[in-house]
Amino acid sequence: MFIGEFIALGVALAWTATALFAEVGSKHMGSLPFNMARMTLSLIFLSVTLWLVMGVPYPRYADGQTWLWLLLSGVVGYVLGDYCLMQGYIIIGSRFGQLFMTLSAPTAALTGLLFLGERMRPLAILGMVVTLTGIALSILAKPQQDAKVGLKLPLKGIVYASLAGIGQGFGLVLSKMGLEHYDAALLAAGLDGQAIPEGALLPVPLYLSVPFASTMIRATIGLVGFFAMLMLLEKREGIARLRRAVRDRKAMWCAVASTVFGPFVGVSASLLATQYTSAGIAQTLFALTPVLIIAPAAWLFHQKVTAREVLGAVISVAGVCLFFV
Repeated sequence: MFIGEFIALGVALAWTATALFAEVGSKHMGSLPFNMARMTLSLIFLSVTLWLVMGVPYPRYADGQTWLWLLLSGVVGYVLGDYCLMQGYIIIGSRFGQLFMTLSAPTAALTGLLFLGERMRPLAILGMVVTLTGIALSILAKPQQDAKVGLKLPLKGIVYASLAGIGQGFGLVLSKMGLEHYDAALLAAGLDGQAIPEGALLPVPLYLSVPFASTMIRATIGLVGFFAMLMLLEKREGIARLRRAVRDRKAMWCAVASTVFGPFVGVSASLLATQYTSAGIAQTLFALTPVLIIAPAAWLFHQKVTAREVLGAVISVAGVCLFFV
């Protein structure tokens, strides 16, 4: 009873752990080396997973259109989105960084309307307003002197975290477009979602395997993109910085933990949760991360948390929930 709900709550806890480990790791390594470490580890874990469930360590059956849309999704969601997210963690911390990730829901709704023709329900529009209200309540402070608007957080951190949330939402829509092409490629190969790939070591149906294959395509461009950014932004210091980062044991353990709890366990459990409960309930429970992260972040990083910030996080999550009612 309530198996799916408990699994979905576990996903929210896993993503909370991911954010906390990512904050520590990115502050030690820097956002680009840390993201490169995460993408490399993700590719290793995903290769093993696909070898077990698809019989080969790469995205089987994916055609050119599938690769195109998922690579675009990886550029937007991983390269730009995760870079901005880690930069946001460095500047404003994971607690506020996760708060801005609630922007992904309204972004996905808007881009879904523009690119996929998905209808936006009145509750979704209300959800946007409520989400933005919750964020504003958390970050706005009393104006100082002649300023019209006061901010509790550095503007640079707010911009990075906002772009991260927007990138995740836009990347999600591009991923959906890629998954639709993946489904078409499977049908063209004479397969359906219930089929078990020939040579698979574990009897897992394709509808559960394809999301992992799609994630691998996105992670591949993520690794390439982060390396290109490192070389472009750091130039001659890039390789030396990467070597120093790899030698930082604490940061590397954070990268491992962030990868396991995020792309590996988090994604796997989120897929499982939707098998036992409705997608709306699952997504609502997934969205609890900005609230769940408040207490551990305050304890681990000795942050002072105000009642207004807690209320803002709760309101923002409530806005996200309206998208799935």
